[in-house]
Amino acid sequence: MGDGVRNGIWLARCLFVLAVTVMLFLRLLPLRAEAGSLPGPDLLMCLCCAWVLRRPDHLPALLIAGVVLVEDMLLMRPPGLWSALMLLGTEFLRSRAAFSRELTLVSEWVMVAVVMLAMMLGFRLVMAVTMLPQPGLGLTLIQFVFSVLAYPFVVGALRLAFGLRKPATGEVDALGRPL
Repeated sequence: MGDGVRNGIWLARCLFVLAVTVMLFLRLLPLRAEAGSLPGPDLLMCLCCAWVLRRPDHLPALLIAGVVLVEDMLLMRPPGLWSALMLLGTEFLRSRAAFSRELTLVSEWVMVAVVMLAMMLGFRLVMAVTMLPQPGLGLTLIQFVFSVLAYPFVVGALRLAFGLRKPATGEVDALGRPL
């Protein structure tokens, strides 16, 4: 019986890695080659936040840090900086997962938006302190707004595609452990 639970967790982790791989592949495709276009939402950030709030046991911290580090390398960002900030943000959300069970989607959306804003501003602050080149503040704020607007759609896609939902209060897994 315990093997089924473990297999379910590993299946969820594999689905997460598969979803991240598809997102990174699509992000690296040269679909929009013109300069001056608006930045899209950070779907990986939305995916990590939504998944951690729904099933915190499915995504260990090292998995989140690893996939974001790979994204850092592929997108040629400072290696480890965004990974560390994503890890801090998702661990903050993980510690609030039990509290967020009773929240409505709008309340959860506001909480995630504040965490996203803190991560993005922390990234800009570290980049400014180390005097690394960075995109304009306007582009960062546009990406933040698009990411916040994309969050409910990511939550809906997780629900429809993977059946991922928040556990009810008092819900237990197959081994009788509280979720």
